[in-house]
Amino acid sequence: MYLVPAYIIYFVVSIALTVWVAHTLSKNGIVFLVECFGHDDLLARSTNHLLVVGFYLVNLGWILLTLRFGTEPQNLAGMIQFLSGKIGLVVVALGFMHFFNMNAIAKFGRKVGQWLREDSFGNPVEVPREGVALR
Repeated sequence: MYLVPAYIIYFVVSIALTVWVAHTLSKNGIVFLVECFGHDDLLARSTNHLLVVGFYLVNLGWILLTLRFGTEPQNLAGMIQFLSGKIGLVVVALGFMHFFNMNAIAKFGRKVGQWLREDSFGNPVEVPREGVALR
């Protein structure tokens, strides 16, 4: 009696959290990506979109895979415990994904940014920022 409503609540809350976190990270992370990628706006936006797609795939997969875990709730208190365990796992997975992405961007973004700031001989090239004129 409590299992189907619990699944529905689990899906709605988990998917809503995933969409909200992905949107928030995408919107606020673009500035970080632009800086990491040597102010290449097109590369930063493309990378941002790819990260969001990967984020959705991993987290939606996690939501679906963890559906089978847990004891079927027999009453309202059991349903609350069931939901808190499942949604808690989703929140932890979202946090891990965020830190994994930040680490990867920080690690590889600096390297790509360095490549974008070098000429074909490996010499540093000054990259103009938007609104800042070079002398």
